[in-house]
Amino acid sequence: MDFNFGRPNFRRNRFESVTGTIVDMVPTRIGNRRANGCMIFVTLEDMNENTVNFVMTPTTFVVDFETLSVGMNCTFWYAADAPAPLIYPPQYNAVAAAQVKNGQFVDVGFYNMSLVNDSQTLQLNMDGSVDVRTTNNQYFQGSPANHNLAVVYSSSTRSIPAQTTPMKVYVLCD
Repeated sequence: MDFNFGRPNFRRNRFESVTGTIVDMVPTRIGNRRANGCMIFVTLEDMNENTVNFVMTPTTFVVDFETLSVGMNCTFWYAADAPAPLIYPPQYNAVAAAQVKNGQFVDVGFYNMSLVNDSQTLQLNMDGSVDVRTTNNQYFQGSPANHNLAVVYSSSTRSIPAQTTPMKVYVLCD
């Protein structure tokens, strides 16, 4: 039974992130499939020397389409509501990844009709200069509202929620 009362049913994900240094990247497999190079097992070490593993699949979005490598300081995002094995170190399927850069911030999350993220910490001011793309680098032809987004920005206000005019917005289409 649908209790949306006429509201569109958008897929919302809650994302968590881990930032650290990539210490290993190796081709991997899932299940009975053999490793074919399309999936990469990434080991990340955070600032407290904790290890977290991520599986990068062909659907993992990498901000600015950069090639990640061992030694890079990066942030990886995963769907907090997705199933994950109860093992140590923790292992997640990477939804998005970005190299940490001075003066550049990245937020991944669901943005509502007012372009405010789910955690109510960032609101987007979209003017005609904002580059809105899909994860395969095509121009997005609709409104980014009510989508999971990867937002790249350089500064924001000190208000609550903080406001920014992003440099780029990537729509994480389902």
